[in-house]
Amino acid sequence: MTPRERARARTEQEIRAIAWRHLEEQGAAALSLRAIAREVGIVSSAIYRYVPSREELLTDLIIEGYTDLADAAGAAEAGLLAQDGEASPRLRWLAVVRAVAAWARRRPAAWTLLYGSPVPGYAAPPERTTDAGTRVMIRLAHIVADASVRGEQRTVLTAGIEVPPGLASGLREASRAVGLDGDERVVADTVLGWTLVIALITSELFEQFGRETFADTGAWLDFALETTATAAGL
Repeated sequence: MTPRERARARTEQEIRAIAWRHLEEQGAAALSLRAIAREVGIVSSAIYRYVPSREELLTDLIIEGYTDLADAAGAAEAGLLAQDGEASPRLRWLAVVRAVAAWARRRPAAWTLLYGSPVPGYAAPPERTTDAGTRVMIRLAHIVADASVRGEQRTVLTAGIEVPPGLASGLREASRAVGLDGDERVVADTVLGWTLVIALITSELFEQFGRETFADTGAWLDFALETTATAAGL
């Protein structure tokens, strides 16, 4: 890497670091390239040499956030398996979702960007964000599929509910797309469990139950996350 390339990389890294801090302090809707440029120490027009637009910066931050979250989830499962190579699918699921919750607590602004209210005037481009954004759910789907193969997975929430043919076809296609055997129930149970994880974490971060509802909201979330494994049939 040439000195010029190193200098550019440092500036791009500084821009992202400042952008994350502004998200924490002001929220995504208030993110301003002009304000970031001022803090970097360059004229506002010069920032476009590094970031084509505010929308492009938001997309980069979303991809970075999803990637960091997925890496944390993967490290948690790998750490569990390093300690116990025979850890059950339920324990693997819980290791992943607890790591997700811990990440959200450490980085509430990033969680809000990924799973909170949409940013006015911005739509994340799926062709750039889907791969990173589905990594955690795909990891969970493989855990549920492993349990199914071992005969340890039983459908709970969708038991007795007929999956409409069109939906079943889409679920089977999604299953095959991530390297599974096309079992629509595995995908349905995974998505339901993961949706519950997102809702539980978001309700804690946004204090949706109020500060006085639970004496220890952290204990409530830890308890409630156990139910997500049950929802996934584990």
